[in-house]
Amino acid sequence: MTSQKKNPIIALFASVQLALSLLFLLAATSIIGTLIPQNNILNFYIEKYGAKTASLLQILDITDMYNSWWFLGLLAFFSMNLIVCSLERIPQVVRTIRKDGLAVPPEQLEKLPLHKVLTLTASPGETGQRVSSFLSGHGWKARQTEKEGYQLFFAEKGAWTRFGVYVVHCSILIILAGAVVGSSTVANKILHNPYFAFKGSMMIPETDNADHIVAFKSNKRIDLGFTVRCDSFAIEFYSNGMPKTYRSRVTVIDGGKPVLATDIEVNKPLTYKGITFYQSSYQPYQDYVVSLKKQGGTVEKTEVIAPARQADWSEAGVSYGIINRESQGEVTRRIKVWFTDNQGEPSQFWVNVNQEAKVERPSGTYLFQARQLYATGLQVAKDPGVWLVYSGCLLMLVGLFIAFFLSHRKIYVLVRPQEDGSSRILFAGDANKNKVVFSEKFTDLISKLET
Repeated sequence: MTSQKKNPIIALFASVQLALSLLFLLAATSIIGTLIPQNNILNFYIEKYGAKTASLLQILDITDMYNSWWFLGLLAFFSMNLIVCSLERIPQVVRTIRKDGLAVPPEQLEKLPLHKVLTLTASPGETGQRVSSFLSGHGWKARQTEKEGYQLFFAEKGAWTRFGVYVVHCSILIILAGAVVGSSTVANKILHNPYFAFKGSMMIPETDNADHIVAFKSNKRIDLGFTVRCDSFAIEFYSNGMPKTYRSRVTVIDGGKPVLATDIEVNKPLTYKGITFYQSSYQPYQDYVVSLKKQGGTVEKTEVIAPARQADWSEAGVSYGIINRESQGEVTRRIKVWFTDNQGEPSQFWVNVNQEAKVERPSGTYLFQARQLYATGLQVAKDPGVWLVYSGCLLMLVGLFIAFFLSHRKIYVLVRPQEDGSSRILFAGDANKNKVVFSEKFTDLISKLET
């Protein structure tokens, strides 16, 4: 009788070779997505790679690779491969687990990798009772059968661990589901709800605020439903002028009231109402945030001024302005200030940005400080699938632990009577994994029965 031919489509999706090929493709494309910056404007790619290459990258969706139709298609194909592969093999695992260990022919036990023969002077009946108590006392719950000429005991542990690899499969599917749920492509083209999941950016000048973002790729406006205000931006530079670290002090305003004030730094995002804000960039302006205070007074003034323009502090009766500056690239290092209280000649002096200067005037002593105005660049994402990804990663750790460190262990004990009334005991055992560890425990267990 010929065996039934497997459906070629099922055979394809159940193929291990297909799984390895898809894993290779996913890994290769992920490397490309890491090397090529994602979600930048077209001019960025034209300047970096040239017009033709930039156009090709846009056509292939490589600039937003993880939301591209072909990358999501690879994920779907890999998911189908995992599902079919698991469904194809799980029935065999179930049959292995359900297989009756007491139905094993006695002559096969001596062929198992682990076996040892003992002889006890007790009768087979007494020996059987001793073996049963011994196994139970050491955590092996044994079943037994008695047939003509022998008694057979069978105990097993960890039969469920054979499903460890399928727990890993399930965790991968959950992670992939989280990636799909959090995809803006799925939100826009399948759910037709761009607010369900999105990624975009916002640029907020200091002291200003914004209530929307610009979505990557589509450049569509997406309203947040609340306002984010940039209270201040701080940046530190290396001696060569490269940025060392930067952070934004922001306030979330919801319903017209401030509800949250915090710092956003690289690797320290802000999450509010399921929307996460990441510190990603900044933009320097050629304006300055000036703080003024009169010594001995309680009134102070902070405002944003542009160079070469006079500003007035009417309460204190003073005027001031920035008449020159020294910069390294776009970063201002120090400025020259013009300051007067309309009594005598105006004061002119150089001061480093972020450094306080004392200005002695006939009307009193004033404390002057200025810093360059920046806008904070925030990457904004709403990813409802993130908890699926986290759950899948946790489940994967559990599955990998089961698959690599736990095993299905079996012990057989065959008791036969001998001509002199004593008993011959055959111990046999096997494990589907970690055989060396099980061998040590098997030997230790037998030695305890011998003593």
